[in-house]
Order: sequence, then C-alpha cells, then structure tokens
Amino acid sequence: MRSTPGDPVTAPVLFLVGPTASGKSDVAVALAARLGGEIVSADSMQVYRGLDILSAKPGPALRARVPHHLLDVAEPWERFDAARYARLAKAAVERIRGRGRTAIVAGGAGMYVRALADGLFEGAGRDDALRERLERLADASGEEALHRRLQAVDPAAAARIHPHDRRRIVRALEVFEACGRPISSLQREWGRGGGKVVPGAAWFSPTLACACVFFGLRRGREDLARRIEARTRAMLAAGAVAEARALSSRSGGAGATILQSLGLKEFAGVIEGGCGVDEAAETIARATRAYARRQYGWFTRDPRILWIDVASDEAAAETAGRILGRLDSAR
Repeated sequence: MRSTPGDPVTAPVLFLVGPTASGKSDVAVALAARLGGEIVSADSMQVYRGLDILSAKPGPALRARVPHHLLDVAEPWERFDAARYARLAKAAVERIRGRGRTAIVAGGAGMYVRALADGLFEGAGRDDALRERLERLADASGEEALHRRLQAVDPAAAARIHPHDRRRIVRALEVFEACGRPISSLQREWGRGGGKVVPGAAWFSPTLACACVFFGLRRGREDLARRIEARTRAMLAAGAVAEARALSSRSGGAGATILQSLGLKEFAGVIEGGCGVDEAAETIARATRAYARRQYGWFTRDPRILWIDVASDEAAAETAGRILGRLDSAR
C-alpha cells in the first residue's frame, strides 16, 4: 500500500477530502481547471438522481466548467454501497487517466474513499436471511435498540455509527455474527501498512495501480458551523421541501441508502405535518454539524492526508494554489 521507489508520481490521482461544507467542490473545480483534470465525486448521496438540493450536488455551472463523474448513477430506490462505488469510481479514474488527464477524487464519504484507494477489507459476505432478521428487529424495537446491541458487541464501531444509520448498524452486526469478531477490529487489520507515512507524499494504491496524493480541507469550528447554517438556508430557498416530497414518493419507503440522507427524513416530517420548516432546518443544521465532526474524526485517522487550513475569507482558487504548491514540493 505504501509508495515504493520507482513508482510514477508525475501524474498522481489527487484525493481531496474533509467534512461537509468545507469547500471541497469549489476547490476541486479550481484544481481541475489548473491541472486539466476531471472530478470523481466521493459523496454517498450525490450518486442518486433527483437528490440535488439535499446533497449539495455541484450545480450546472460547476459541471459545465469541469467534467464530473459518479453523480446521478443510481435511482432513489436502489441500495448503493462502497463496493459498487469502488467499481464505478475505479473505472472512471482509469478512463480519465487514459485520456491523459488528472483524476481528482473529491468528497467526504470516508468509506468510499478508502474502498477506492485501498480496496475493501474481506469481511463476511452478505447474508440476506440475517439482514432480514435484523431489519425486522429494527422495525419492531427501533434503530436505537439495534444500536445498543452493537454497542454491546463492538463499542468502537458503535461510537462511529449514528444510532439512526440502520444500514451500517445492520452491516456491523452481520459481520460480527458471521465472523465472531467485531467489524472494527477487522477494519483496523485491513488498514495496516508498512513503511513510514508522510502526509501529502505519493502513496501507491493497490487498487488503482498508481500513485495517489491525499489532501484534506480543514476549517475553524465556528466558520464551518456558519457555512453549514448558510447551506441549510440555501437549501430551503432552492426548494428542498419539494425535493424531499418527490424523493419520498419515488423511494417508496423502502430501506434504500438514500433514506439516510441528511435532510430527507427531517423534511419528510414537514411533508407529513409532524414539524415546521424552521424546526426541520434547525434539526438538519445540528445533524450536519455532528456529521461533519464524525467525518473529520474518520479522516484524521488516515496519516496520508496533508491538512490544509482554510481561512473563512479564502477563495477556492487561493486554496487550490496552496495545494498545488504542496504537490510540487512533494514531487
């Protein structure tokens, strides 16, 4: 997994990660414009057609400037996981590099980034009967009960997984019951690699078979909170309630991955009359701040990432220029 002598690093795949609302989309576009690159999204919700406002999907203007991949590749009722993402993203990266262009993987889905760069750990295969039993338990007793069960057998995984993230809770319990070992310990073994790790240095990816460089965007807590609140207000102004209504109808209430999207469940309450728009917006902003903390916690465990501190008034082009300066020095 580590970078080895002789690996070509003149055109590495760039990974740009960080918490939601940190400015990854704009900085990725600025990098692509400077490098003649194309962007591969690493966002677990932007893969869905119709989830535009609630996922903060790059708009037509950004997508017109730079080609984007792994957007709108799944229907709202489909399950979409890291394995499927890795297959599609790997193919996109290979096509981009085949055209002689730079691939920039940008997003905040830590498991998707890890699956693409390092592959998926060999845990238990899917057990439909076990999953159905766990889903029935969640339906009968609630997702919190399922999460408490996970806390009892795998506290480390439970600490990382939100109590309402049914899909990941079920998967962690499935692995434990099938393997007799916590998924967290298997993931730690999967992430081991030898050699010295230098943040921002070229790292050879066994799955992409090329060099990669990892950068992360980091903002002050108050600045990030302001950006999250501004994004939430913009979502409302852009028609988030109508989008949630349409998606709730299209997903049919199934256990699709899209139902974990920040905002969809809260605005569903508005549609059903359970809460007001202002209450839903406040809930979304609070949940998004918590999600950003979990994202940052995930990425800070990856020693390959070179963190770029972004000032509140810093333009995306300026941040991109600083990243390129670090990239040139790494070469």
